[in-house]
Amino acid sequence: MKILLDEMFTGMKDYLEALGWDIETVNTVDLQGAEDNKILEFAHKNSLVIVTQDEKFADIAELKQVECILISRKMVSKMIDDELRKKYQKGNVP
Repeated sequence: MKILLDEMFTGMKDYLEALGWDIETVNTVDLQGAEDNKILEFAHKNSLVIVTQDEKFADIAELKQVECILISRKMVSKMIDDELRKKYQKGNVP
């Protein structure tokens, strides 16, 4: 499986490659700043799974039957909360 990172996640390329994923970014495929439909068309033609934080983009991807992973603000907030709770349990607060 090959992944296409949307603009907000281009900085994650090296990390995800280190974990074994085959990664492209909108920058590496010359689609930085491109319209959503152009990115979706490229992803579909090249069998790429898009990773984005843009809910509207993810919704359109679903409507066009393009594989997409939405990393929502809710998901990120829960991850931050989990880490804070692990580190700063009662009695561990600095």
